[in-house]
Amino acid sequence: MFAYLKGELTYKSPALIVVDVQGVGYQVHIPLSTFSAIQNLERATIYTHLIIREDAHTLYGFGTQAERSLFVQLIGVTGVGATTAQLIMSSMNVDEIRAAIIGEQVHLLQQVKGIGAKTAKQIILDLKSKLLKDAPDGPVLLPTASNAYREEALSALLALGFNRIAVQKALNALVQEHPNVSKVEELIKLALKALSS
Repeated sequence: MFAYLKGELTYKSPALIVVDVQGVGYQVHIPLSTFSAIQNLERATIYTHLIIREDAHTLYGFGTQAERSLFVQLIGVTGVGATTAQLIMSSMNVDEIRAAIIGEQVHLLQQVKGIGAKTAKQIILDLKSKLLKDAPDGPVLLPTASNAYREEALSALLALGFNRIAVQKALNALVQEHPNVSKVEELIKLALKALSS
């Protein structure tokens, strides 16, 4: 129904924004990846997907068409609702999710709150071939160790009292900049430097 909304961002939170389009405020649910991309913007184009249920019409929004496409594919999987898909997309970026699915890395999907082994396997079963068709040249598989270190570092930094969103942004950037980090301690030290600057 709505392909996108283009307008002023009058309210922003990690899970919800309000987009003012010519005087009409649209409440849009977003994943953390979208929030990270728009948090410093006053105006934006948000690609949307409307879910209509008996008791609610809920609009979900994304910073890119690739995010929206992946969200639509995720909610098509048995046992994955919009909230779960949003959680998955808040925990990993599009490339990480694709790589986890194509690489059949069940444990990475299970790190998302509310995703058990059965649901993770179902996601892989339903989406692997579709994602391979979308990217015939093949995915860049994630180094499993860095993702495991990222989760441990996240827990440690949250325990130290840092803001979850700031920590996740810092860790995502660090894992990409330093793919060969071999110890959790190294990642935490790099993150502390990044967060204190």
